[in-house]
Amino acid sequence: MSDIFTPGTGASSETARDYTDELNEAGIPPEMHGWLSAHGVGPLVVKMGIRFSEMSAERLVATMPVAGNEQVAGILHGGAHLVLAETLGSFGAAIHAGPGRQALGIEIGASHHRAAPSGIVTGTATAIHLGSTLVTHEVIMTDEQGRRLSTARITNMIRDER
Repeated sequence: MSDIFTPGTGASSETARDYTDELNEAGIPPEMHGWLSAHGVGPLVVKMGIRFSEMSAERLVATMPVAGNEQVAGILHGGAHLVLAETLGSFGAAIHAGPGRQALGIEIGASHHRAAPSGIVTGTATAIHLGSTLVTHEVIMTDEQGRRLSTARITNMIRDER
């Protein structure tokens, strides 16, 4: 299994590639390219069409299209809400963790308030707790009219890299 937070599970030197275009497409600020240059943003973020517009440990904002992420009833899949929430919370926790430390998700939960049949969903993650071993974010997803679609909470454990 490969992820961007666990050493030794990302791209090997044999398959390493340049992720600059992927990082730019996802809206990653240039000052964060060094941090993500060996791994990119991850294939699921790319598949879901997630685009970042704000990134810090305290607050992250990203958008995701409904198109291509619907469930069979034609509305945004509940799991897509969680993908956006976990992406934002995990990136925020990893930024907070800093070099030599890693963030590992240990809990996520969401309440869905309103369906999104089309358009763009915006996720805004706000830090609730930025500790030395635990980080928790609340993530609110809204539609293009600013109506709340879902509310999620994600907690990440912070540990030293092995």
